[in-house]
Amino acid sequence: MAFGFTQDQWSEIRANARRWWAGELKRPLIQLRVPGRGPGRPEPALPHKARAAFYDLSVPAERIADRWDYDLSRFHCLGDAFPVQWADFGPGVMAAFMGARLNADGRTCWFHPETLQEIPDIEFRYDPDNAWLRRCKDLHRAAAERWEGRVQVSMTDLGGNLDVLSTFRPAERLLLDLYDHPDAVKRLTWEAHELWWRYFEELNGVLQPANAGYTAWAPIFSSDPYYMLQCDFCYMIGPAMFDEFVKPELEASCRRLGHAFYHLDGPGQLPHLDSLLTIQELKGVQWVPGAGAPDCAHWPEVYRKIRDAGKRIQVLGDLQALDAVVEQLGSAEGIVYVGNAKTVDEANEALRRYGVI
Repeated sequence: MAFGFTQDQWSEIRANARRWWAGELKRPLIQLRVPGRGPGRPEPALPHKARAAFYDLSVPAERIADRWDYDLSRFHCLGDAFPVQWADFGPGVMAAFMGARLNADGRTCWFHPETLQEIPDIEFRYDPDNAWLRRCKDLHRAAAERWEGRVQVSMTDLGGNLDVLSTFRPAERLLLDLYDHPDAVKRLTWEAHELWWRYFEELNGVLQPANAGYTAWAPIFSSDPYYMLQCDFCYMIGPAMFDEFVKPELEASCRRLGHAFYHLDGPGQLPHLDSLLTIQELKGVQWVPGAGAPDCAHWPEVYRKIRDAGKRIQVLGDLQALDAVVEQLGSAEGIVYVGNAKTVDEANEALRRYGVI
């Protein structure tokens, strides 16, 4: 390992993150990673793969952690960036933990039910011997033991409430179930909620105390439990159904998390933003305009609404999009940005502009 990331730097990361979450940091958090750093070690024989699920289950977790170590060592971490590795099994891998078939095709991950059941017949149960749950724990453990806190190991993407349910009741069927079997939908939502928290706590039991704190698939650092919550399924429903079927579980998870963010994905979710922002314990929103929509620089009304509600904001896109959002809002406070820069000089210019260095 040749990250060159010191304990003093980790102390600064933790201190600035605490101040940012508390609303005391008078600047944004800006994580910039720049490729081109010398790894200081030979490249391992195991090839790089974009997702952990793309490695065959026969590949030892320690070999994958070694590959991750090499890949991480090739990047500079500048500003509020820190070494972080996410064990990516695809969005909503919790469905695989509960018996769905995980199909990793080398491009993405898909989840399918082994058998298609009517919704009153579905029951979600915990299986301690599930192969994907064991694999996820093994990878988290191998990474945590290898780095001993020098790299933050991020929680895998467990998924959102109705998103996981829609694996077992594909979207058009689940939409009809909201009308035909609302009680069954609510029962399974809360069964999934309890299992989600069981997986979350078990995986964190593997990661802590080696980890310096908490991160998720969106690598915002937090000393308190943090997660990027989501429900992409709600793109297809209106506000009344969102409030009935989605919001109660989101509120419960926000209350249990110390620092909860929400992944607002695409214009179809904007009708739910007002309702989301009334959740007191929700700390922030990550707005994703989606494919085919104008980038983040073109949604000032969305960002103003989030800020006016007292929530924090994750801005996506390039540095020019970040500059545009900050200009529209008149201030960069409460913003977190995670991105790459082409060169160290480009990164440092942006960091100086925002008072990070």
